[in-house]
Amino acid sequence: MAKSVEHRSKPNFFDIDFEKAPFIAIWEVTRACDLRCVHCRAEAIPNRDERELTKEQGFALIDELRKFSDTAPPLFVITGGDPLKSPYTMDYIKYADSIGLRVAVTPSATGLLTREAIHEMKQNGLTRMAISLDGSTAEIHDNFRRQPGSYDHTIRAIKDAQAEGLTVQINTTISRWNMNDIDNLCELMQKLGLTLWAAFFLVPTGRGEETDEISPEQYEQALNKLYETARKADFDLKTTAAPHYRRVVLQHQRSEGRSNDSGKYLRPRKEGGGPEDRKTDGPPAWVLRDMKPGGWSRGDAIGRAGRGVNDGNGFIFIDHVGEVYPSGFLPLKCGNVKEKSIVEIYRNNPHLKAMRDFSRLKGKCWACDYRDVCGGARSRAFAVTGDYLASEPYCTYVPPALEHVQGVNWLAPDMLIKDVRQHMKPEDIKQFEKSE
Repeated sequence: MAKSVEHRSKPNFFDIDFEKAPFIAIWEVTRACDLRCVHCRAEAIPNRDERELTKEQGFALIDELRKFSDTAPPLFVITGGDPLKSPYTMDYIKYADSIGLRVAVTPSATGLLTREAIHEMKQNGLTRMAISLDGSTAEIHDNFRRQPGSYDHTIRAIKDAQAEGLTVQINTTISRWNMNDIDNLCELMQKLGLTLWAAFFLVPTGRGEETDEISPEQYEQALNKLYETARKADFDLKTTAAPHYRRVVLQHQRSEGRSNDSGKYLRPRKEGGGPEDRKTDGPPAWVLRDMKPGGWSRGDAIGRAGRGVNDGNGFIFIDHVGEVYPSGFLPLKCGNVKEKSIVEIYRNNPHLKAMRDFSRLKGKCWACDYRDVCGGARSRAFAVTGDYLASEPYCTYVPPALEHVQGVNWLAPDMLIKDVRQHMKPEDIKQFEKSE
């Protein structure tokens, strides 16, 4: 087996100002896919849409993505649908690599994902392959994907990618369909030789239904289980659409008296970072206040963001017809790359700018001591309330500034969008307003 290595190393995240550039840009090259997954945010279709970006428009988009930064261009992820249903995916990988982008691809586990296809992607400059695995057994995974044999295709593809020397990321969507399988999933991940486990928490959009969500209490159980797994694992772990995992990590590290273990806190600075930015005897004061939204870091060396990425904040998504969204899970159109540069859209769209300003959050998120390292899932807030600035609907944590309030259900629909200052002490309000 070839040694799995990153084709390109990640940039210094100190060079990335999320106001100006995303850490990750995802392009849905096609919605065509042979699977019929129960949670599919894209509501994938069997055949390609004739409105897809042309090959020339695709190359132009890649050129624009490269313009975000000379020193720290975004991680470029080609997704779908199934990107292997597009005849241009190999060309896109090769071209993006040739101009200096790190390229990842998220193919579907079908008969199209052959060893030969994986080899060709690697030869064209692919940095990493990400593939979905949503159950520890074929029965659970195939029911989730609505395709018999999908589990076997997935395991084979993981082994083929590793044999080709590619690093592998496994994406798992946590929902009611597999919540009872999470312990077995954690055990399975330890055996697969992956580089990164990305735990996606279902957002009720596309085919995903709110009834498929796990409860807020189950979120806490799952996030704590993931933390325990990450502590013992040889791979890294991140969450998508569950930024409150960062709060869980910090809570554990503090309670264990090891806040400097695998998590030296690094203040993001445009001019770079040095030893003065590192504090090894616990989290400095700026971890909880006075920092840019999402400016949270923990030790990381495998090519993912060192800071907290959220919808529209270090993250941007382009669909198959060129529409731009804060993420694939937040269906709010912010522009189209056929009409305007992706750089212009990301930097100046008012919705995206609002999502990067955590002082505009509502509900208990506004008063949370973890606000600037978490921010709550803007996509889930939008899906549940229609307001992307609403409080995270599936977080049970009550901030200290609101602990004295009795008889309030902070997850009630009206409280998710409420200005909570009327419930706060004047000195606490002053502290939060001072930090803005």
